[in-house]
Amino acid sequence: MATLRYRRVMLKLSGEALLGPREHGISPETCDSIAAEIKDVLELGIQLCIVIGGGNIFRGTAGSRHGLDRVTGDYMGMLATVINALALQDSLERAGVHTRVQSAIEMRSVAEPFIRRRAVRHLEKGRVVIFAAGTGNPFFSTDTTAALRASEMGCEVLLKATKVDGIYTSDPKRDPHAQRFDRISYTEALQRRLAVMDSTAFSLCMDNKMPIIVFDLFKRGNIKRAILGEPIGTLVSDESPVG
Repeated sequence: MATLRYRRVMLKLSGEALLGPREHGISPETCDSIAAEIKDVLELGIQLCIVIGGGNIFRGTAGSRHGLDRVTGDYMGMLATVINALALQDSLERAGVHTRVQSAIEMRSVAEPFIRRRAVRHLEKGRVVIFAAGTGNPFFSTDTTAALRASEMGCEVLLKATKVDGIYTSDPKRDPHAQRFDRISYTEALQRRLAVMDSTAFSLCMDNKMPIIVFDLFKRGNIKRAILGEPIGTLVSDESPVG
């Protein structure tokens, strides 16, 4: 049996991860594909919790740029994450993975309220827990939510699944000379203002010594490779990069 590097894991998915070939909304086929990969890694014996964004439906910061009140926009974005969480839960349950959604904004008809001890108990029973509605407060991103919940749950790593294969010196889609980091410290990531996560999320992970692995979600098997400790993507930790 493969040796696990991490046993309790936080997986951060962007809302855009659920788009698939669409420009807006949710691709059921993409949800099912992600669910199948999650089921595969659960068979390793890990405990997994998930935070998912809502940018495929509504992004609060984008709304505020067009005149929408920032607080109202952020709450709308939180509700979008609940929609995504329910969609992913449905795919996971159909794949045979027992899943619970916990929402930071109470809506008992569709999700449990966030209760830390209950969430931990779900993980101990082998259930996937999806944390929805962000922190329940405006002005905080879902990246910050992932860092917060990972720390609360006692996770050993935060896996940040993206559309690129790690953290670069600049946007690799715009800059052909952009270079990828294999490893980088929290301090350097903050000093360089790298946009892969917001500064609050980086700082929270740094304060709680929570390593972050940024990797390409759409390369099949990458979640498992990260959990097994294989060198993929970019590792953000409190250690300076070697060399």
